[in-house]
Parts: sequence; C-alpha cells; structure tokens
Amino acid sequence: MDQAESLRQKTAQEQQKPLARVITVTSGKGGVGKSNTAINLAIHFKKMGKRVIILDADFGLANIEIMFGAVPKNNLCDLIYQGKSIRDIITWGPADVGFISGGSGIAGMSNLSVDYLNYIIRNLAELDSIADIIIVDTGAGISDAVLEFLVASGEILLMTTPEPTSITDSYSLLKALSRHQRYVKENTSIKMIANRVEKEEEGQLLFRKLYSVVERFLKLPMTYLGSIPQDPQLSKAVMQQVPVSIANPAAKSALAYQRIAARLLDKEGELRGGNRGMAAFFAHIIGRK
Repeated sequence: MDQAESLRQKTAQEQQKPLARVITVTSGKGGVGKSNTAINLAIHFKKMGKRVIILDADFGLANIEIMFGAVPKNNLCDLIYQGKSIRDIITWGPADVGFISGGSGIAGMSNLSVDYLNYIIRNLAELDSIADIIIVDTGAGISDAVLEFLVASGEILLMTTPEPTSITDSYSLLKALSRHQRYVKENTSIKMIANRVEKEEEGQLLFRKLYSVVERFLKLPMTYLGSIPQDPQLSKAVMQQVPVSIANPAAKSALAYQRIAARLLDKEGELRGGNRGMAAFFAHIIGRK
C-alpha cells in the first residue's frame, strides 16, 4: 500500500469516528441560572447513560467549579500554552461529570501559528472519544467572546427569566448573533428555557413574548424547551455547593431539569447541523472553518 492510499484510509477512518454533541448554554444577562442549568442538565445526561464534559467558558468567573465544590489543577490555558494533554485538564466532579476550566486562553488563540493551532485542535478532538455530550457554559451578555462561541455552536440553549430586562437582553443577544458575519441560520438550533417561573404557563407566555419580536424583526427560528420553576431547594443546593439534582433529586427544579434533558435527547436526531465535535467547534471560533 503506497503512502497516499494509507493517508486516504486514515482520513476516512477519522471521519467515521463519532463526534460529540456540543450544546452551548447562554443568556443575555448574568444571574439568570445559566451555570445551574449547564450542571444539572449534565447530571441528568449522565444518569441517562451519556458521557458528559462541561467547558466553563465564562472567563474570570469560575461558576462551575464553585457549584461543583471542586478546584481544577489545570485549565484550557495549560493545554494551549503549557503542553498539557486534554485529559490533564479535565476535573471530575459529582456524578462523574467532567469539567474544563476555560481560563482566558481562548482569547489569544487567533495569534498562534497555524502549526500550533493544528496541534491544539487535534488535542481538542480527543474530547470526542471522551464525551458524548459537551456543554459549553458561556459568559453572560453580548461580548465578542460570547458571540464567537454562539456562532460556532450548532445548538444554543437561551436562558431567560420573566424579568423585563432579561427579555430585552435576550432579544439583544439574538440580534447581535443574527448580524454576526459568520452566523449561519440554517445550521443553528436555538431553544429557549424559561427560568424562575411560578408555573409552566408563565414560561410559555414568556416564550411567546420573546418569539413574537424575534420572528418579526430577526426572522430567526426558535423553539421552546420548557421551564424551571422557582424553587428554594435549588437555592439551598447552591449554598451547599452541591447540584440540586444530586442534593434533592425529588425537588421540583431537579425534576424540571430531568424533563428538559430527556427532551433534548429525544430531539437528538433533529439537529440541523448534526454533531459537530470539538475540533470543528474550535476551528470555527478561530476562523479556520
């Protein structure tokens, strides 16, 4: 077998490897329960037999590690600049859910050489063999970093609360996303989750309010995934640094997260862009794809 044929076979084998499903959780403002949602969905995915990794991309705010009660030894900066392997930078939290602290490394990736970027992306591709689902917990708001993550993601979960400012900020985030030069509407699925509602009807009303202006002015497709109720057990679990789905699985918020996780798995075959995997995700972020 000549070298060219060997390379073609190797490339074909790489393309046949299963790719992780990348789900990006975001919000138009802080304090709406984004990190709680990322963690509790991850726990329920794990209970449903999926291998899960969370990437904490909220730079400067270590929400995931605080809520997990675990301090990572390494973060994404150590992979990018210190030569650590992808397995070196994964911290394992409750229920065997892994998480990666983003640090501030991604912001400087565009300044690295092509060869080194290829090295990093090859390392990140190993996540596809470690996890079935990777949840990216972005920062809040409309920063350039947040928009880059959303543009790269084929599946976005938008957290919104009934507060008027939350609705306005969610619309502003979607408006900025729709105007991004690399955003492709046909390859992106946007799903809204209503948080801190008194009853499910309030969540449905909240979705209709937001969707009416999104459809009219932005022409973006968006679906409603469900709601998380106000729950003192959730606040108590946060104070204890234990996810509510572990601290109190029967709590109404934990059961709501379970329902939403099940819906996401039920809809897995309907994804527009399919499972992209982490190599493609980061290549998109740094403008390589």
